[in-house]
Amino acid sequence: MSSITFPHGAPPSTSTHEDMSDSQYFSQFDSTSGFQMNPLSSHPPRTPRVSVISAHTYNSSVYEKDEIADNAEVESIDDEEDVRMKEAERRIRHEEVWREIVLTSNGRDKAFKIIQYSLKVYLMFHTTVTGSRLLRKSNKRPWEQELVKRLTSTVSGLSFSRKCLLLFNWLSPLTAILAQQSVPFSSDASASKQTEVARPFLHAVLNAPPPVLLELVNAISDDLYTLSLLGLLGKKSGERAARLSDWCWFLATLVGLVENGVERQINGSLQHQVQSRLYNESLSGATAKSKPTSSKLDDKELSRLQKQDYWLQLSRAKLVMDLIFVSYDIFRLKRARDSVKTFTGLIAAILSTAKLFDRHKSALIKALGVTL
Repeated sequence: MSSITFPHGAPPSTSTHEDMSDSQYFSQFDSTSGFQMNPLSSHPPRTPRVSVISAHTYNSSVYEKDEIADNAEVESIDDEEDVRMKEAERRIRHEEVWREIVLTSNGRDKAFKIIQYSLKVYLMFHTTVTGSRLLRKSNKRPWEQELVKRLTSTVSGLSFSRKCLLLFNWLSPLTAILAQQSVPFSSDASASKQTEVARPFLHAVLNAPPPVLLELVNAISDDLYTLSLLGLLGKKSGERAARLSDWCWFLATLVGLVENGVERQINGSLQHQVQSRLYNESLSGATAKSKPTSSKLDDKELSRLQKQDYWLQLSRAKLVMDLIFVSYDIFRLKRARDSVKTFTGLIAAILSTAKLFDRHKSALIKALGVTL
């Protein structure tokens, strides 16, 4: 039987391991090392890994992971919605938008107005060129005379058609006033049920906002003037109604300019707040990876406010054109009357049609985006 050599030259004995105490066993190794392995062992010792994650750190990391997961889910939903809206915008064609525009009387009025004032601009330039030509030539071509006659009749017919399209526009402000006539009222303070009490119509009219009242009077006077053109009312009554309509239009335009200025101030303050938040996040070292949701929401809000401010500027330009146009009728201005009214009317028609086009296009994009 082969012998086994032990370290430190310990003699073989059958009772050595059984009778050895703990102190005698560990005395063979260096007590200052804490833990040692047999140097002749074929397996290297494993270094125990000290845990550096405390309970608080573990809990906070779990919460951060949940928050990151929620933010990622929200971002994925927003990104998916943006993709759907972009795809819907790509599919919408201009012909479809114009089809939706001309389905309404307001849309047909804007389309006819662009055609009407475009023809008036052409006739104005044609008359100027023809007048300078007549200084050199005494005769005028027959086809030019016929063209001017036909276009003038077309402009007059489009103007009358637009007035007919705007008939019964007083129903919209009247509906808004009648909606204020019925108000919720509770006879018992402790009762949870409420009953509606009908106000007198005159009381509802007096409490209506001034822009709504101006719109109502303006629409009624426009209809009276149209009825006079149709022959149902006298000429003098039609002229008085047209005069009242011009004054209502003038005052409504001034009110619209004031409201537009207030809305632009509110929009500017909101943009300043969003830009301040984005600036503070950039100074704090926040990136798109550290705070993706808040940054994207602020970016979207800023783009929405900038777009809204753009359309507010277009609305202000349109109101200024209307103010110049109606001022010539209110104050009986004569200098460059036809030229100024023609150009301001055309610019106002283009701006209002652009707003209407964007409104119908946005509605079609939302409707198509839901189905995608």
